Amino acid sequence: MAGSPTARRRRLSIELKKLREQSALTCAQVGAALDWSGSKVNRMETGSGRVQPSDIDALCRFYDTSDEVREFLKSLARQAKMRGWWQVHGSGVPEWFNIYIGLEQDASTFRQYQCELLPGLMQTHAYASELHKTGAHMPAEDIDRAVRVRMERQAMLKRPDAPDAWFIVNEGALRNVIGNRAVMREQIERVLDSARLPTVTLQVLPFDSGTYPATGSFTMLGFPAQEDPDIVYRDGITDAIYLEGAHHVREYTRAFDGLRAAALSPQRSAQLIETVLKEYAN
Repeated sequence: MAGSPTARRRRLSIELKKLREQSALTCAQVGAALDWSGSKVNRMETGSGRVQPSDIDALCRFYDTSDEVREFLKSLARQAKMRGWWQVHGSGVPEWFNIYIGLEQDASTFRQYQCELLPGLMQTHAYASELHKTGAHMPAEDIDRAVRVRMERQAMLKRPDAPDAWFIVNEGALRNVIGNRAVMREQIERVLDSARLPTVTLQVLPFDSGTYPATGSFTMLGFPAQEDPDIVYRDGITDAIYLEGAHHVREYTRAFDGLRAAALSPQRSAQLIETVLKEYAN
């Protein structure tokens, strides 16, 4: 079972929806049978509402599940109420990004394309601070919290069970000077160090790569449990979208494969990054 509260909440939603669909009933029909609204059932199945153990009892009696299934779902409901380590930083992490971090922590595969900035999981403290100072209208203490969370997230790449992580970055992200040349020199060194981790693959999409899928930055997360479908994540300035339909995942997988084919090999990518590092050192 996935470990973070976010992942448990998502798994609970998936299991509840599965039980209803196996019964060939609508949310409205289940709600009417239990003297609830159909919207309450829908909120349980989308993870947008709290699910109490008493709700699980009522649903399992209605669906006539086994005791084992009932206890499993109640355990998920209880654990979904726990707080993740990143949530102690409060307003430094917006609610819509809390969801992403919880999913990221449980991913077994990680695929990311960055077209403007270097990956957050490879950023130095100085680089991340410059980004937050420029792009976020937050008090200084919230910026510090946000940067601290970003630094702590990077530990996932060095865990014994680290996800299989594949990054593709546009050459422009390497050459876009954030802060100053000293910040960039340290940052490029960090990128090279990260690329040497055993579970990390890094490719650079060079300026002369020709035509490639124009998608904007995105991340794809895969999970160890077959019941947990892959997710495509895209964020903006004030919110994010999460796509998990089979069609969305298939099309983004196709786009990532196209970007991977257009990018330099990991070895040639490392050579280009080292060239850029020398330019910043001069």
